[in-house]
Amino acid sequence: MSSPLSSSSSSPGRRHTSPPLRSALAREEFDELLESEVFIDVNKLRKCARHGIPEELRGEVWKYLLGVEKSDRSNEFTQRRARYESYREIDKENVEVSKRVRGEANRYLVRTKKEELLDPHTAPAIFEAVICAYLNCNNHVDYSPALVQICAPFVITMKAEYDVYSCFERLVDILSESSLASNTNKRVAQFLSYFRTLLPDLYNYFEEEELDVGEWASSWLRNLLAKELPTSCVLALWDVYFAQPDFIEFHPFVCLAILQHLKDSLEDLEQSEIRSMLLRLPKMNMLRIVSQAHNIRSEIQTRYGSTAASRPL
Repeated sequence: MSSPLSSSSSSPGRRHTSPPLRSALAREEFDELLESEVFIDVNKLRKCARHGIPEELRGEVWKYLLGVEKSDRSNEFTQRRARYESYREIDKENVEVSKRVRGEANRYLVRTKKEELLDPHTAPAIFEAVICAYLNCNNHVDYSPALVQICAPFVITMKAEYDVYSCFERLVDILSESSLASNTNKRVAQFLSYFRTLLPDLYNYFEEEELDVGEWASSWLRNLLAKELPTSCVLALWDVYFAQPDFIEFHPFVCLAILQHLKDSLEDLEQSEIRSMLLRLPKMNMLRIVSQAHNIRSEIQTRYGSTAASRPL
């Protein structure tokens, strides 16, 4: 396992690929913020991140946005050492879960093979260690294959295994807290109410095709589209999500924006084809989807009142 001193090394589970060309200005803005020796201005970091994060800086930025790294850098090494030691001491053996995690991780790697995001030789062991460690520390959480999909962006972006664990733990805790605050059935019902109001033709078409709306809608809402979107789209979307404190409340409007974007294509398909598309979404421009989601939230606020779109679904 990587030590706290190895944060500048490459991710052990990731393939070595050349970073895409990025706006020099955007990169300079992030570099300037991250190179501050005393204090990281997280508010400014959030503003920059809303427009996307350079691939090579994504892991470092996400740690600050999720609160894993503290903005005060005076005790940075001590805090990293504490996280490293804490993770090192966690039991990562789980006979009941290990084989299932590794199997799902291998299926994920096969599905994303063309994207060449992870090293198939080292990544499965990271998935296994991180997820088993989390479940061993949280006995109230049951294993789900979705945990592998939720973990994957952190395995891709983080440079040390203990950072993967810290960020994965933080996000799963946020999702768990959201589920406790508002159960899935209630959230799906509210989402479908908005869907029926905003896109009545598509909603009625789904009913005509006898599509099991609950199957895909519950997964979309629970897992931040980690299972359904192409990985590159998940990374771009989560850049925006982690940059805002209310991303759980905002997420359903992104789901509605995706349905609106795909409306014409979905209405040309039959039931089985619709289901396949909803469970394996095509590549999209996520910044445009997010922009449309803001418009939809404003429309919901106009129709249902200013508080309707701000309360969690």
